[in-house]
Amino acid sequence: MKVCIYGAGAIGGWIGVHLAQAGHEVSVVARGATLEALQKHGLQCVQNQVPDSRLKAVVKASAHPKDLGPQDWVIVAVKAPAMAAVAQGMAPLLGPNTIVMTAMNGVPWWFFQGFGGQLQDTTLSAVDPEAVIAKAIPAHHVVGCVVHASCSLDAPGVVRHHFGQGLILGEPAAQSGDVSARVQQLVAELKTAGFNASASAQIQKDIWYKLWGNMTVNPISAITGATTDLILKDDLVRDFVSKIMLEAKAIGDQIGIPIAQTPEDRHAVTMKLGAFKTSMLQDVEAGKTVELDALVSVVRELGQLTQVDTPYTDTLLGLSRLHASVRGLYPAQSVHD
Repeated sequence: MKVCIYGAGAIGGWIGVHLAQAGHEVSVVARGATLEALQKHGLQCVQNQVPDSRLKAVVKASAHPKDLGPQDWVIVAVKAPAMAAVAQGMAPLLGPNTIVMTAMNGVPWWFFQGFGGQLQDTTLSAVDPEAVIAKAIPAHHVVGCVVHASCSLDAPGVVRHHFGQGLILGEPAAQSGDVSARVQQLVAELKTAGFNASASAQIQKDIWYKLWGNMTVNPISAITGATTDLILKDDLVRDFVSKIMLEAKAIGDQIGIPIAQTPEDRHAVTMKLGAFKTSMLQDVEAGKTVELDALVSVVRELGQLTQVDTPYTDTLLGLSRLHASVRGLYPAQSVHD
């Protein structure tokens, strides 16, 4: 397949190098130092689980999507704040049957596409305020993907894979628990490339479950500089995290995504992963814009839409966006009630 990676950061680079190794024709939209590194050295991936292992793949890289042309499969792995600009430049990559797979943190713009009961087809202002993304990427192109893996960047074009191989794929508007033929094909291709890929009959449930864990530890780690284990070992912080999770759990009940676990159940899962830096902490340390809106602002918005009170979520949002704003990592115009 012709595969284009839009966003060759940690996750995009990790997926791209494995697909290239599996024989797919991989190209990358990149800029600056990343583009230069890809053109000189290709994509590289260091695997922590395999001593002295460094995967390499030659890829075609350009800052301009029109240089790459229509693709069979576009994998979008950018941070949520960049998504509007990415969407507006994506047209040259899209043919009639191109699949656009979003491998991103948080609640995506298409979350209520064919889903959500009374909220079905609602545009979430926290992630797509002017529906710019939805207009640029027609709904029929989209397949959702939830990533359960930890990766970081050693250098531009050089990914370090820490742990996890999980990729969960699903159609945003899947009906009656069906798994489409194209999702089945993508899952098969990803398995061949070495991923632990699976299909979901309701991808929104998988998105919400992941969000339930990382909407708290990500911003708290960004504020404090703490790894996840330290966050959950502090009784007061752990209790704060649990209260936020209960608010999100109540919202999930209202939108048809009930979570059977308790916060303590999820804390136990997170603690088993050991000490690691969240992606948001990595962004803060690298001086990059943080993706608070797709992880936290959107939960506040959903609370308002479902009439679920979110005082603890609001406190986390206020503190985390203030922390990021004074460092120039969160746009001032996004600081609103």
